[in-house]
Amino acid sequence: MKAIVYKSTGSWYTVKDESGKWHNARMKGVFKIDEITSTNPVAVGDDVEIEVENETENTATITEILDRRNYINRQSPRYKHQHHIVAANLDQSLLVATLKEPRTSQGFIDRFLVASEMYHVPALIVFNKADLYKKKELEKYEQWKTMYEGASYKVFLVSAKENTGIESLRAELAGKTTLISGHSGVGKSSLLNVILPDLALKTQDISGWSGKGQHTTTFAEMFDLPGGGSIIDTPGMREFGLVDIERQEVSHYFPEMRERLNDCQFNNCLHVNEPGCAIKEAVMEGKIAEDRYVSYVNILDSIEEKSY
Repeated sequence: MKAIVYKSTGSWYTVKDESGKWHNARMKGVFKIDEITSTNPVAVGDDVEIEVENETENTATITEILDRRNYINRQSPRYKHQHHIVAANLDQSLLVATLKEPRTSQGFIDRFLVASEMYHVPALIVFNKADLYKKKELEKYEQWKTMYEGASYKVFLVSAKENTGIESLRAELAGKTTLISGHSGVGKSSLLNVILPDLALKTQDISGWSGKGQHTTTFAEMFDLPGGGSIIDTPGMREFGLVDIERQEVSHYFPEMRERLNDCQFNNCLHVNEPGCAIKEAVMEGKIAEDRYVSYVNILDSIEEKSY
């Protein structure tokens, strides 16, 4: 029987079968030794085959993971040399960022966008907590909006607290499976509560002494949207560690660079010190944002350091 994984709590999974019935399911032991380097062989969003164990207790066994359309992978937070599949079979990803309480760094945003590009998942950027923004933050938002829209990303400004800007975002989510992610404390749960009022997800205030958000989501979980589509909520992330990426590939995951790669003098150009580089020329001419180029170099450097 086919089913979709809605929640993972480590050893147990909540799955919904084709008839709409829910089951608590466990993996068949063989998956654990099938050369899977991920810390979680089964991910939320996976299509699986199940065998019902107990009808009255609604328990089942996952016997097969069906082919994934795509997935997003990150470095495991606990084991640096292992991967963690964030979610599978996605139509798009949505990064919730904030410019205040806490402030999301551009480096975090760009790493998330690179990961989405790597796995062919279109990404949206939503800046939440607009109700807190003064002139300085609004100017920064306009600057980043111009920069990211110039790189072909859709950017939204919302306030979950005041329920503003939500309708245009809701239209983007309709009928699609969307991964929602972000730092702890950016108001991801509050945003989901506005989009899905019946959820009543737990929310917590920012930790006063550290300025960092408190974790409210412990495990990834998928929720169906009224009228079609679904959202996969993920635990708040302190950092987004990229995996399976070569230095040579990084520029391919910056859309504004990708379209100019064939104009470089050398095929293996890393766009740092090489002559005849179309990317550096575009940065000098203001066609590629300098801040995005700095992010690119920082990601390049972080991969170089890991190879020693």
